[in-house]
Amino acid sequence: MSSQENKLIILTAPSGAGKTSITRFLIDKFSRLSFSISATTRLPRGTEKNGVEYYFISVDDFHEKIHANAFIEWEMVYEGKYYGTLKAELQRIWDGGKVPVLDIDVKGAIHVQEQLEGDCLSIFIQPPSIDELKRRLESRGTESAESLATRISKASYELSFKHHFNRIIVNDHLEKACAETEAVIKNFLGW
Repeated sequence: MSSQENKLIILTAPSGAGKTSITRFLIDKFSRLSFSISATTRLPRGTEKNGVEYYFISVDDFHEKIHANAFIEWEMVYEGKYYGTLKAELQRIWDGGKVPVLDIDVKGAIHVQEQLEGDCLSIFIQPPSIDELKRRLESRGTESAESLATRISKASYELSFKHHFNRIIVNDHLEKACAETEAVIKNFLGW
């Protein structure tokens, strides 16, 4: 599936570490980068729209796509909630002459990296601490006590995989983390 032209960028991190904010910064800054829209079985939140933030599909449709080998990676990230990157989505971006930016979970990122070694740059966005991560998640106001505890437990586990990635960027200040990420990507793509 990959060739010399088909490079991609992976941003991964525990929930609340800032990968989505950094991804938005990169997409806004570079017209040659394109956000890779993931598929998910979870329901849209707030103003999320199908085909913009995610492709919202049913569990049955997701399972059909798994069996058809339509994903480059997929995971059941939380109980009953599947997320995945469709091969067709990456091809759509490459066909448009752009570089996909994947904002995905740690396990999925490792899986993609293994398949596209050399053609992808993987960046782990690390929170300054678990306490800061908890504060950020609480400030969103979207988590129940139970879901917050689940996310914090998962984040601690995910942090143990940070050395599997090409670069680790600590997001203690968003502007600094964005600038560091930008520099790493420019170097990888030769811009």
